[in-house]
Amino acid sequence: MLSRRNLLSGVALIGGAGAVGVALLGENKHASAAVEGTFEFTRTDAEWKKLLTPAQYDVLRREGTERAFTSPLDKEKRSGVFQCAGCDLPVYASSTKFDSGTGWPSFWEPLPNAVGTKTDRKFLMTRTEVHCRRCGGHLGHVFDDGPAPTGKRHCINGVALKFVAA
Repeated sequence: MLSRRNLLSGVALIGGAGAVGVALLGENKHASAAVEGTFEFTRTDAEWKKLLTPAQYDVLRREGTERAFTSPLDKEKRSGVFQCAGCDLPVYASSTKFDSGTGWPSFWEPLPNAVGTKTDRKFLMTRTEVHCRRCGGHLGHVFDDGPAPTGKRHCINGVALKFVAA
């Protein structure tokens, strides 16, 4: 027989699980810096969808994340520059790239005046999001576990970048 106490406990448990699920998944619309900010290179949402591949659009405009170990840029070792796939702004030099073993292209430092950051509190953690300073496109996140000289690891979605060999 279902007691009032068991019923109320069940309702509380379901409500709590729902709240945790929302916190883990983050907001559905993934409002990004690109959508909220004012940047020198802008497009309408329809123009971005035309300009970018679906994967690029998801990452750059909706703060998505590509699957680890799927980007050919993770293994790119030639000399050159990595540009934002949204606006072609050079954002990382190949000389700052390193193999972090995470499955995403990683850099210990961006080019001067190339990226901006903001706090990202999705998935029950606080991280620092990295975005293109010119178009606001989401590139990835920066962590404090990188190599010298900065100790930073800019973990960047390969689909958000274009590589231009020197």
